[in-house]
Amino acid sequence: MIEIKFCSLASGSSGNCQYIESDHGKILIDAGLSGKAIINLLKSIGVRPEDLDAIFVTHEHRDHIHGVGILSRKLDLPIYANGQTWQAMKDSLGKLEMKNVKEFSIDQPFYFKDIFIRPVPTFHDAANPNGYTLADEKSKISLITDTGWVGQEIIDAIKDSDLYFLESNHDVDMLKAGPYSWPLKQRVLSTRGHLSNDNCSQVAREILKGQGEALVLSHLSIENNTRDLAFNNMKKTIEEKNLIIDPGVVDLEIAPRSQASKFYNLKGDK
Repeated sequence: MIEIKFCSLASGSSGNCQYIESDHGKILIDAGLSGKAIINLLKSIGVRPEDLDAIFVTHEHRDHIHGVGILSRKLDLPIYANGQTWQAMKDSLGKLEMKNVKEFSIDQPFYFKDIFIRPVPTFHDAANPNGYTLADEKSKISLITDTGWVGQEIIDAIKDSDLYFLESNHDVDMLKAGPYSWPLKQRVLSTRGHLSNDNCSQVAREILKGQGEALVLSHLSIENNTRDLAFNNMKKTIEEKNLIIDPGVVDLEIAPRSQASKFYNLKGDK
């Protein structure tokens, strides 16, 4: 049985890194922690770092690229990103082997080994940010974080996934009453900021079918959200759709901030 495996290694403003494995490929989406931390996290889930095949970058902010350069040099890994993201991050990555600089067009899906990868343009204050959908013949994963807006094009790209890794960054009331400066609050709340719990629920209403799909809430703010707020907000949304939280209906989880999530084996048999 062909299957895709998924594990979030870290998710939040202190660093983001997700691991995806197919029958023939092992990749990271972002590497926003130190190289040492990511290597230790990989070992904690039983993955040998030297078996990695590539790193795919969503955008150039430090919490997504901090360990990209060192991992590429240490493990001889190719780095995939769109052209504008490459221009924005290249000076932060250090010296790289030219063979490991892989540029793609954000509007052109492509295969990496046996994984069909579709970059999904997102809305964030970065050069040209994108999320990803990754699929094989039977399974599909969608990763959409660091976006202040989810329009119909994103909905259409990610629907019918077996696993959704979706941003639920902040509670709006908590953010407004919190310690951030007003300009920073405006940035987070803008369409080029981050998805709130309520925004995340609006997306969930469009995509959830209750056919055993996993929904992993990600990139929670430590200052402007709590795990309970994010979970309960989504729980209410799921119940309003006459669904329940259950691995056979909707498998709802919160991505840990600085440790590995559970390991998802997606066999596309939902």
